[in-house]
Amino acid sequence: MFRCILGSPGKHLASVSVLLQNRMSTSAVPVAAVCQVTATPDKEANFSACKHLLEEARQRGACMVFLPEGFDYIGASREETLSLSETLGGDMMSRYTQLARKLEVWLSLGGFHERGPDWENDRRIYNSHVIINNKGDIVSVYRKSHLFDVELPEKGVSLKESAFTIPGASLAPPVHTPIGKVGLGICYDLRFPELSLALQRHGAEILTYPSAFTVATGAAHWEVLLRARAIETQSFVLAAAQVGRHHEKRTSYGHALAVDPWGDVLGDCGGEKPGMVLVEVDLEKVNRTRRNMPVQQHRRDDAFYTSLSQI
Repeated sequence: MFRCILGSPGKHLASVSVLLQNRMSTSAVPVAAVCQVTATPDKEANFSACKHLLEEARQRGACMVFLPEGFDYIGASREETLSLSETLGGDMMSRYTQLARKLEVWLSLGGFHERGPDWENDRRIYNSHVIINNKGDIVSVYRKSHLFDVELPEKGVSLKESAFTIPGASLAPPVHTPIGKVGLGICYDLRFPELSLALQRHGAEILTYPSAFTVATGAAHWEVLLRARAIETQSFVLAAAQVGRHHEKRTSYGHALAVDPWGDVLGDCGGEKPGMVLVEVDLEKVNRTRRNMPVQQHRRDDAFYTSLSQI
């Protein structure tokens, strides 16, 4: 069961039925909110918009809220992107930890611009996915490991993330949350099934890919990739997204998506406005899908899949 809510964050949205509201407030199945935003270089405006979405999601019964890559800001240049970055101990993350504690809600903050360990010398950053619990504690940080260096001149896409971003050194273990065990990825990581399968083997029941897909790559690949990751791991996939025009140089595809373990799309926020998908995360769907089609039991050992390299 889901509902997509679109419109100005913070306003009462009459399209949400009383029945839905009552079901979510009384349901034993946990509710997640998968959000869609339009970040700009204005960090204060971005925080205000995200804060309203978090408050709205909590009011609607969500116990965990997912924000997309670049929720803090999307800069118009390399220089601006770097100058606006902070450490995990900085003001922006402090405000989110306080908000999580105040609202008593878990947060998935995907794509925080985190200053690297040698910032003063190399001015390089991490693209970091931060999980905050309902006490306001940072419980996990995954740093994006696959960086988006792509030139698609026929599509008008030209980005080189590695020019200023440090690739993460390792995966983060799935995080125990109120909705289940959550495996962390970020945006371009979606294209690498090895990552999702590794997270699933280590207990992930939900995969999350906070993203800022370009319009060209999103229209071609976004939904099919998310559904593929859900199907091959037999997991829920929750993907918060950026949408619309961030500045004169960049626009994002949107379509924040929730997918179930069978690959069915549970909710899609569309490609025009900020909003959220509210979805019940019923882990019995994961158990039932994996029990009825035990793909992982049928998987051969690693030696089988590397046997071609021996030829």
